[in-house]
Amino acid sequence: MGAKGRETLLDAKPILKVLALLLVVLAAFMIPPIVLLGLESDPDLWAFLKSLALVATVSVGLLVWTWRTPVELKTRDMFVLTTLSWVSISAFASLPLILGAPQLSFTDAVFESVSAITTTGSTVLTKIELLSDGLKLWRGLMQWLGGIGIIVMAIAILPFLKVGGMRLFQTESSDWSDKVLPRAGGIAKASTVIYLGFTLAAILCYRLAGMGTLDAIVHAMSSVSTGGFANYDASFGIYRDRPVILWLGCLFMLAGALPFVLYIRLVRDSRGALWQDQQVRGLVMVLAIVIGVLTLYRMLAFGEVPFAALTAVAFNVISVVTTTGYSSEDYSLWGPLAVTTFFFITFIGGCSGSTSGGMKIFRFQIGGLMLLNQLRYLVHPSGVFAQRYNGRPLNDEVVRAVIAFSFFFFLTFAVLALALAAMGLDMVTAITGAATALANVGPGLGETIGPAGNFLSLPAAAKWLLCVGMLMGRLEILTVLLLLMPFFWRK
Repeated sequence: MGAKGRETLLDAKPILKVLALLLVVLAAFMIPPIVLLGLESDPDLWAFLKSLALVATVSVGLLVWTWRTPVELKTRDMFVLTTLSWVSISAFASLPLILGAPQLSFTDAVFESVSAITTTGSTVLTKIELLSDGLKLWRGLMQWLGGIGIIVMAIAILPFLKVGGMRLFQTESSDWSDKVLPRAGGIAKASTVIYLGFTLAAILCYRLAGMGTLDAIVHAMSSVSTGGFANYDASFGIYRDRPVILWLGCLFMLAGALPFVLYIRLVRDSRGALWQDQQVRGLVMVLAIVIGVLTLYRMLAFGEVPFAALTAVAFNVISVVTTTGYSSEDYSLWGPLAVTTFFFITFIGGCSGSTSGGMKIFRFQIGGLMLLNQLRYLVHPSGVFAQRYNGRPLNDEVVRAVIAFSFFFFLTFAVLALALAAMGLDMVTAITGAATALANVGPGLGETIGPAGNFLSLPAAAKWLLCVGMLMGRLEILTVLLLLMPFFWRK
């Protein structure tokens, strides 16, 4: 092997060592389903034991090989690691779905696991209520693991890589860390504690509201992670006659969609931290407007009583905007205004530093500020107008990153939609499938992949393409796109 080959091999070792540690975490997450299946003497126990053995073997092998390698990652290594970590975890997480009772094909199993780890919530499974308790728990655990991974990535990795305008929040995190915690790692640990606290609170609330124990655990994990996997084909429609459960779902979905760093500040030194944040106010304003308009629309169009209309609209709108993907009913039957509205709010997403996907509310706000300033320039060409966000000046680096991200987001969306259409999917399925994958929302619109359908009937090639879309959406587009550029790999 030449010197160049040896250098490349050595450069890969730190990345492989981190991947091995992440696989150890994945193996640990397989233990709760194993214990549950063992107690129930369920045949799926063997599927999880085999999966655990394989993951453990690979991770131990990599750790032994890279044991003496220091973990010193350069910026280029971080881009590779970020993408490889989500791909590898999704691949190994699919094993119980292949070896277990569903016996999914490799394509379907990977689709399900990618959807779970990216907290998208799209599914190829039917008769979910008949799955073993261990597999139901595993689906929730995958989303919970993906949710905390998203928070850590948004706080500690993406701002460092200057991806999609996230640099703006590195500045904030740095300032807050001086007051709250000494390092970004400390903020990530505190966020994990808060994430766990929200999950435990959700489990307790769901249980007290009438859910069974397993349902409460799984739905708590998929609510706080804004993942959207449910234990029933009807999603939260199984609880339509229990409004308290739907409102609890709204509460915990919204909690997962807010910046977790703000929760730290809220607890430690600032009671008004949440409402003072421009992202949070923007998200609440969008939700209030959309929920208000659609509630009035349902009351006028269907003669529905106010509370019932408000409950249904609030739950489904919050689910889509936060990119959770639950549904309490088939909102594609609500009429043209509702369907069109749900399509557009698919792109919004929650706040930066949360578990939500989508474009994130801050990018729309910054776009609005840029538009307003441009209009001012038309009237006052020689004027100087400062652009500020959350009380901080917007530098050119952040503005360029937001513009680049937005452009490539919609370009990727167009390419995905056209590719899906070329595979024979109808226009609604192709367009909303691309949107829901890239925004990590879950269900699309239409009879096939709408709230009342799933992704099982799609061609295998379409499922692989959607997997790519889900990963790109979760990793903020540019992180993956950069790996496809030849100049990235040049010394």
